[in-house]
Amino acid sequence: MAAAGLFPAPSRMLPKPPPNYLAGYPAALVAQIQQLIAHDQLAGRLRQKYPLAHDVRTDKALYDYVLELKNAHLRNAGQLSKVAFDSTLHVIKNALGTHTRISRVQGSNLKTKREIRIASVFKEMPPDFLRMIVVHELAHMKEREHGKAFYQLCSHIEPDYAQLEFDLRVYLTYREAGGMPLWSDRGA
Repeated sequence: MAAAGLFPAPSRMLPKPPPNYLAGYPAALVAQIQQLIAHDQLAGRLRQKYPLAHDVRTDKALYDYVLELKNAHLRNAGQLSKVAFDSTLHVIKNALGTHTRISRVQGSNLKTKREIRIASVFKEMPPDFLRMIVVHELAHMKEREHGKAFYQLCSHIEPDYAQLEFDLRVYLTYREAGGMPLWSDRGA
């Protein structure tokens, strides 16, 4: 039996809409951000608040950075097997970071491997943004869901977490609107 006629042929493929990084924020605040973008003022404000990029460039440096934060705030959360920058995260999963936990039975023991992957876009961002995404992924080691306890833990580790998350979302909105990277020149 021929498949012709079972499904109507689409007139054209519709592109997937870009992520709305500011969804859930008050409309007036979103309009203010959009106006700053339209008047080419947002980039300057972001560079003024966050003038320099961090120096964590390799997976080894990222692992050390994450481990230092984990040991300071989540000592009993289990070991990390791997921490790495991932160039496919933002594109494939529409995520900026991931935390995975894989359990395997080895003989009579249950072995758990935990990995944190951070989108490569964070290689060229301010240290505050890197810290915010690392705190977010570390919090998933204790709290799997994005609930009240999760955000309380994030704020416990990084008291300015909510502001940093908002500022990062503003920057990503600026980039989605066609803005150039602000820290790729390492703050010069």
